[in-house]
Parts: sequence; C-alpha cells; structure tokens
Amino acid sequence: MKSIFTKLHRDCNSKARTGVLHLPHGDVKTPVFMPVGTNATVKAVSKDSLDEIGFEIILANTYHLYLRPGSDLLEKAGGLHGFTGWNKNFLTDSGGFQVFSLSSFRKIKEDGVTFQSHIDGSKHFLTPESVVNVQRQFNSDIQMQLDVCTGFGIEHNQAVEALRITNDWLLRAKKEWLNQKNINNYSGLLFPIVQGNFFKDLRKQSAEFVSEQDLPGIAIGGLSVGEEFNVYTDILSHTVEFLPEDKPKYVMGIGTPDYILEAVENGIDMFDCVLPTRNARNGSFFTRDGNLSIKKEMYKNDFGPIDPECNCKVCREYSRAYLRHLYKNNEILSSMLASYHNLYFLNNMIKEVRQAIENDEFVTYKKNFLTRYFASKK
Repeated sequence: MKSIFTKLHRDCNSKARTGVLHLPHGDVKTPVFMPVGTNATVKAVSKDSLDEIGFEIILANTYHLYLRPGSDLLEKAGGLHGFTGWNKNFLTDSGGFQVFSLSSFRKIKEDGVTFQSHIDGSKHFLTPESVVNVQRQFNSDIQMQLDVCTGFGIEHNQAVEALRITNDWLLRAKKEWLNQKNINNYSGLLFPIVQGNFFKDLRKQSAEFVSEQDLPGIAIGGLSVGEEFNVYTDILSHTVEFLPEDKPKYVMGIGTPDYILEAVENGIDMFDCVLPTRNARNGSFFTRDGNLSIKKEMYKNDFGPIDPECNCKVCREYSRAYLRHLYKNNEILSSMLASYHNLYFLNNMIKEVRQAIENDEFVTYKKNFLTRYFASKK
C-alpha cells in the first residue's frame, strides 16, 4: 500500500523521529499532538484559534456524532469539514472506547455491538462495516476500526476473546474500507488498532496481526486506562518492537508531557487526549514548572503571567489574578483562555521536541523538561 508517511530524521540516541503525514486535507508534521473535538468542536476553542496555534489535525468522536446530529446530516453538510468550517484534517475514532465505557448499556457479539444511547436510551447496533461507512459519511481523513476495548485488570482469557473479536472486526472493516474507496471514491485512511490488554503475548500477537494487514498507519489502544506509568511504559516499549518502521504510529488517549515524551522516545508519531482542555475548564494550567491550579488563594494578588516563558496571547495579556477571578466567577472566558493556553503549551512543546530530534538531543530534552516539570512535586 502506498505510504502516507515520510520519515525525516531519527534521533541517534532513541527511536524518536520526525516526519510528515501526507493526508487528504494537507500535510501534518510529526510528532503531533491532536486536540480532541468530541462533538466536532474542541471545547471552548474556535477553529480560528486552533489554526492560530498551528494545529494541522484534530479529532472528532464517531459515537457522539453518530447519535447527534447523525451521519446523514453530516454527509449532506459536506462531511465534518463542510459542517464545521475546519479545512484541515480530521481523525475520527470508531466509538469503541465510548461504547466500552457504557458497560451496563452495551452487549458485544460476533457481528457487532448493541448499545443504548446515553442521550435518550434508544437502542443502536454498530458493526465494523457500518462504522467504516459512518466515518466515510463524515469524510474523515483518518478513521479507526471498531475494536473491543478492555480495562486494566481483566483475566487473560477475557483479553484473548476480546482480541479475537477485534481481529475479526479489522478484517471486515478493511474489506468495507476498500469497498468504499472504490464505490464512493473515498480518500480517507483506515488505521487498525493494536489491543491485547496488558498481556505481552497478546500485544505481540495483535501487533503482528495488524502489521500483516498493510494499512496506512497503526494505532495502539488500551493504554492509559488506569494502569501505573511504569506499566504503560513497559507495554508500550514491548508493543512497538513488533510494529513496522515505515508506518506512522498513534497512541490513543495520552495528553500529559510525561506520557507524550515517553511515547515519542518509543518512536510514536501521533497522540491525542481531552485532558488539556478538560483540565483547563477545571482551572489547571500547564507550565514549565508543572501544573498550576488557578483556584488557589495564593494567586489572588498575583499579577504575573501563568507561565513567564510562554509566548501565547493568554500569558502575554492576562494575569494570574485576573484568570483566577474569571474561574471563581464561572465566567465562560475562563475556559476559553485556559484551553487556549494549554493547547498552545503542548503544541509548542511538540515543536521543541521536533527540533530536539533533528539535533539528536531528544533524550537530553526529555530529561531536562521532566526534571523541571516535576520538581515542585518533590
């Protein structure tokens, strides 16, 4: 299959690398952090702000958009791009994680998954084929296969069964994706998902199986779901050993500097998470010296910026005291400014990461960044 990824440089001391993803709505520099816009909007952040910060790809959630406003409406609107006005790339997840989260309202079978809507209780049935078609209606630039997500701490036999279904669903999704490319001239790309829970034999089996499918890229799922950080790093480093060098690799659901930098060191190119904007809405700001909780009394008379070394417009124009005032009064602007800052901070960190890789200095960058970031917790 034609490659969508150009590797530019690999750090001489690690697996960290820079590259370019060639996607339907423009090239994307990697490594890349992708903001999550669950309902086709990154909460409290406009598309113009996302563009201003410099993002080239964002996420949207298939489960939520399938339920409301519906895939037929989105198709009529010209897909996600026509509906939202965002003219760069969209990656959509399959909805598998959200259905997994509805454990008491869903039932997984060989042919698909039945679940109840969290909105009105209506029953729905999704198959690997229908999920591919829904994301085709969205005109997703990258779409994910439907998979079976499993939580931390399950038994090995349960993980075996979940992986067996996930593998079967991948073959069905691939067949439907190729069909949609031929029938509807769909240019979006399908990524398979490595699962296997926290069992190394299953991770190896899954990684080898998805690699054999020769799809445009590969996602690694089932991490950052409640496990300790050392477990995350162990399973991640083990998994990537069985993945091809020439494919872009995506770890789903990580959004803090320590998790991102660990992923980059293991040769991961893409990552996403709701955490930066969710934390922002709860008054937590990323800074070089760790997270800053603006709700604390100590910032009431602090007229300095959130992060003196950050060049975002929030840090240039607003004080900690004012931002605390906004948060304490539940002002909408509080979420808007905090979300802007956190996304800018992560995007700027990724820019520094790319430069460090190009200079063969990534390992030193990671060590220095995290030493300072966690210093206040000692």
